[in-house]
Amino acid sequence: MNDNLIIEYQYFGSINYTNALFQFSNIEFEVYESFQKMSFRNRMVVAGSNGLVHLSVPLEKGRDQKQPISDVKISYSLPWQQQHWRTIESCYNRSPFYEFYRDGLENIFTSKPVYLIDLNRDIRNWLWKVLKIPSSYAETSSYQTPPIQDHTDFRNRWVPKNFQLDAFKIRYRQVFEDRIGFQPNLSILDLLFCMGPSAHSLLKGNILPI
Repeated sequence: MNDNLIIEYQYFGSINYTNALFQFSNIEFEVYESFQKMSFRNRMVVAGSNGLVHLSVPLEKGRDQKQPISDVKISYSLPWQQQHWRTIESCYNRSPFYEFYRDGLENIFTSKPVYLIDLNRDIRNWLWKVLKIPSSYAETSSYQTPPIQDHTDFRNRWVPKNFQLDAFKIRYRQVFEDRIGFQPNLSILDLLFCMGPSAHSLLKGNILPI
């Protein structure tokens, strides 16, 4: 199997997305693409008492911009950080490990990076720390179209329209499972809040189909 993965940055990416980071020795994050709407680059999905909750980071010039991902700016005209944080608190304040991760997450939601890519880099750094991801990472030096020699390309493998259709083998007890059933492939935050440090072994032990 290839040791090199190329993948986009995501906003608290899904569990399968995060699982892929454990499966390869070297991760390259795509930083030379154009922004793509309807993706997880600025979205995540969590589970509430009434079903799935979709959270989106608002962007300047709207979601239809076609500029390079590195130039995409976050809009702070509305208090979206406060809204996202309140939603996370409402969904997970009764989960076993909410308090365990609260402070580190709150730092992310109170900072105000100008660019979306810098927000996602902060999230990457936090995930590498709390999940103890064993892979090394770097960023791309140019944009390459697939197939890319010596790389597995997972760019856009998981998008909002299909993220729950992919194979999913990791099972764990979710906060509102008794109300809405088990929801696969939510944001990695769901797994962390429910399973805590044992999320590392669950992700490390699960092999995604290539």
